[in-house]
Amino acid sequence: MKVISDLNQIPLVDRSLTAVWHPCTQMKHHESLPLIAITRGKGPWLYDEAGNALLDCISSWWTNLFGHSNPQINQAICSQLEKIEHVMLAGFTHPPVVELSEKLSALTGGNLGHVFYASDGASAVEIALKMSHHFWQLHNEPAKKKFVCLENGYHGETLGALAVTDVAIFREAYGSLLQDVFTVSSPDSRKAQAGENADDVARRAAAELEKLFAKEHQQIAAVIIEPLVQCAGQMAMYSPEYLRLVRGLCDRYDIHLIADEIAVGCGRTGKFFACEHAGIWPDFLTLSKGISGGYLPLSLSMTTDKIYRAFYSDATKQGFLHSHSYTGNPLACAAALSCLEIFEQDHVLKKNIDRSDDLARAFAWAKIDSRIEHWRQQGMILAFDVKQFALKNPGAFPREMFSASLKEGVLIRPIGNTIYVMPPYILSTTEAIQMGASVQRALEQVLA
Repeated sequence: MKVISDLNQIPLVDRSLTAVWHPCTQMKHHESLPLIAITRGKGPWLYDEAGNALLDCISSWWTNLFGHSNPQINQAICSQLEKIEHVMLAGFTHPPVVELSEKLSALTGGNLGHVFYASDGASAVEIALKMSHHFWQLHNEPAKKKFVCLENGYHGETLGALAVTDVAIFREAYGSLLQDVFTVSSPDSRKAQAGENADDVARRAAAELEKLFAKEHQQIAAVIIEPLVQCAGQMAMYSPEYLRLVRGLCDRYDIHLIADEIAVGCGRTGKFFACEHAGIWPDFLTLSKGISGGYLPLSLSMTTDKIYRAFYSDATKQGFLHSHSYTGNPLACAAALSCLEIFEQDHVLKKNIDRSDDLARAFAWAKIDSRIEHWRQQGMILAFDVKQFALKNPGAFPREMFSASLKEGVLIRPIGNTIYVMPPYILSTTEAIQMGASVQRALEQVLA
């Protein structure tokens, strides 16, 4: 047996398959669906070992807002690297985390004035859940410890976050480890019956939630929702009316509202926070993914002064008992501050109106294809469903569409029979058109 002393002689893909256990992946599938070894990125483009270009239509799992290797964010991280790369946030602080917290609070008009940091989205959700639970304990209401989530909702894969995630494959694998929760109907506008619109669906879903609150409010700590778009739930979109109604119900029954904006925040829906579309603020708001521009792991949970004051005491046990080694990492905060600076100086939210129009035009063909239904868009998220009759092998469709798209030079990851795009905010009109045409060609190949 020949021993290869130089690992560089082995293809990177083979080395990865040997050493790396990839996330949410059946590794055996890579026997027929090879990994793609990405060596660099620039703008909305990724490049593999052979120099082939891929248009990143999903912002690398919804994180990359301003393009790969963005010079402004690069410079911000390098500048911070010359000062301090990391210091623990317990007993210490540093300029980037203070400035970022102040800017985020200002974006909420001071309604959510306190920020607790973590590293990933699931951790931010865990923080909100634990903080809500602990709040009610401090208020001598220990019975309020259950949570309410929406069907098809997704909030992460740590145990607390997974408990409020309604995805069958996860529940089948890990259900025995999870806390019991209440699950209520999604306001998904695709549920509209004859003569109904999205607002009607929202009202029906809210009415069901109200019945649950009326019966169980004394043991409910919080309800958690993804405002406007349930991203992992096949990009289910719904009316802002639901947010307004849920906010009112939470106020009436004394229940916390947790808005998980990990995927939909940072301008993705057309406003910086998705909750702004409804003119409401939650008791907790979580951010991750795009907040650092896709550069470094960073997440956070924002909350109100009322929540914060409940933990303010001489007693250590009354403090919020949660920590992460890399909480508020200076490099990640510097990247996030640079992103907020780009939002402001480049008038990103205003320009995204035109970019959203570009997306709509690029995928106008899908509106008139008889094999497609539920064409929908919310800001810089566009999705549609391939009808079941058009699918020869529904279970294999996501992988087949993914592979066909790669051959057309675009990176997409269908969810079931749903095709969606969530591109970076720097996409040109020409690139949007190219993306739409490439996805169309790939779909024709798969359905042929």
